[in-house]
Amino acid sequence: MKIIFFGTPAFAAQIFQFLIDRGISIAATVTQPDRPKGRNLELAPSAVKEAYFRWASESILLQPEKASDANFLQQLETVHADLFVVVAYGQILSQKLLAIPRLGCINVHASLLPKYRGAAPIQRCLLSGDNETGVSIQKMVYQLDAGDVIEEAKIEIPQEMTFGELQQALCDLSKPLLLSVLSKYRTGIPFAQAQDPTLVTIAPKIKPEETEIHWNQDARSVHNLVRALSPRPGAWCWIENNGRKRLKILRTRVATNSGLPGLAGSLISFHKDNCLVAAETDVLQLLEVQPEGKKVMSINEWIRGCQAAPRFL
Repeated sequence: MKIIFFGTPAFAAQIFQFLIDRGISIAATVTQPDRPKGRNLELAPSAVKEAYFRWASESILLQPEKASDANFLQQLETVHADLFVVVAYGQILSQKLLAIPRLGCINVHASLLPKYRGAAPIQRCLLSGDNETGVSIQKMVYQLDAGDVIEEAKIEIPQEMTFGELQQALCDLSKPLLLSVLSKYRTGIPFAQAQDPTLVTIAPKIKPEETEIHWNQDARSVHNLVRALSPRPGAWCWIENNGRKRLKILRTRVATNSGLPGLAGSLISFHKDNCLVAAETDVLQLLEVQPEGKKVMSINEWIRGCQAAPRFL
């Protein structure tokens, strides 16, 4: 069975490497063009492109600026692939593209569809405070994450798990699930279950204005924002500390029923390894932060480096 793999970030690169390690032959690899990165904005390859050069450089590498480009579609057709496998590729695929492979196209999506269709399913489920999520492998159609689901796997979400930790757990969950689905395709197109349209929720990309912390929310909501955006892009707030500065907060814990007084945003405790900030209800304990212009550090490191207690704005 000839497969073309579509993917771009590290999540996709790990799955790509897993397939290669398990003897799955990749006839061609499709990823986004090199993009400017870092302070110097030098062109850098995607994680999948880097994995391609390590593990599958004997196959074809394609990096179209637009997946709808006619020349790119013609290149895909010349491969005569049986199946396209898409994992966090990052572009909308046209109906013409989806119609090319004999067995169709499948997509690995990091949610239990039809919940959280869209670009940010992991972050949105953490923002919602869900206790469970999972991975769905669906047949692709020309509608956002609306295809019939072939297989799914579930995972529980601990209340202090961050986006980075959950993303890795879902990546690990995806690998054997995808392998199972590929084995089914060896004998034809497998059965898939249609999604219930009444249960659809959408998970749009996180906007920059959503990353700012507002202390007039309850502590659980702020905690969910912090873990949904950790380690990137990072939830942040303004503080007064030798000038107005941004403070990224990357790990927290809710301190419920503390009985500590204080208006939302007021600093309750700032001593040794204990930093407590009042929210609208309850209190948030800060565990890991990144001051503006500095590295990520534990709360103990940050407190020791401050000449005076900051004021949260």
